[in-house]
Amino acid sequence: MLLQQLVNGLTLGAVYTLVALGFSLVMGVLGVLNLAVAELFMLGGYVGLSLILADYPVAVAIAGAALVTAVLGVVVEKVAYQPLRNAPPIAPLLSTLGFSVIFQTAATNIWGSDPLLMPPDLLDARYRVGSVSVGQAQLLVMATAVVLVAALALLMRHTRFGYGLRAIAENRDVARLLGVPAPLVTSGAFALSGALAGVAGVQIGLHYSAITPYVGVEVGLKAIAVMVVGGTTNIWGVLLAGPLLGVLEVMTVALGGAAFRDMTVYGLMILTLLVRPQGLLGRAGGAQRV
Repeated sequence: MLLQQLVNGLTLGAVYTLVALGFSLVMGVLGVLNLAVAELFMLGGYVGLSLILADYPVAVAIAGAALVTAVLGVVVEKVAYQPLRNAPPIAPLLSTLGFSVIFQTAATNIWGSDPLLMPPDLLDARYRVGSVSVGQAQLLVMATAVVLVAALALLMRHTRFGYGLRAIAENRDVARLLGVPAPLVTSGAFALSGALAGVAGVQIGLHYSAITPYVGVEVGLKAIAVMVVGGTTNIWGVLLAGPLLGVLEVMTVALGGAAFRDMTVYGLMILTLLVRPQGLLGRAGGAQRV
């Protein structure tokens, strides 16, 4: 029973991790909470499931969703952030909130408010190890998350783009003086953030076999909780907090009922803010780290 719920929690945590990384990348580089990430997650799910329903392979659906949401992420950067770069932080925050409403309304008008259902026979195989049953969709979700996290780690540590991201996160002005193309790197951060959210959207669609226009709100808030618990601008903390909160949520439902699910997740977020505001792996003093 507990092992089964652990697998279910890790699957959900994999989705939370990718969305939280989308938030954390932009937050770490620019100090801005891009609220549109939650709805890019939702749009990624719709694009991916639409491609699957059009008989495209799952891999193509994931790549297509990542491409569409990466482009939309750049649009958000150019329209909602760039003109307001020197404005008070609340201005780009509200601007990205406006984009999230636009994306949700667009999805409702295009696909309708009813859930978009995945084909029932897709990835329906299950594998049993002792008392634990793992679905094919769950394995794909967790494997995709592991591959993307590993790729992100390599990108951050071993590429010029990653060096640029970390340099801007430390000091944008000094990074520009050293030759880092700040506008290009900033657009790349928004694109990468959108792509991660889009892939996570396909994953949640595969996991629950459906997607709705309102799924971004719930998952987006949970991802923000993951980011806070792990460390607001620390992607390694997010990697720890995502599975932690996923398992905590599933275990709470299994042991105490669904009524306590959100209370424990957001209760942990509030406790973190009170006891360790920098998060599990964050650095004191608000120093940014990506």
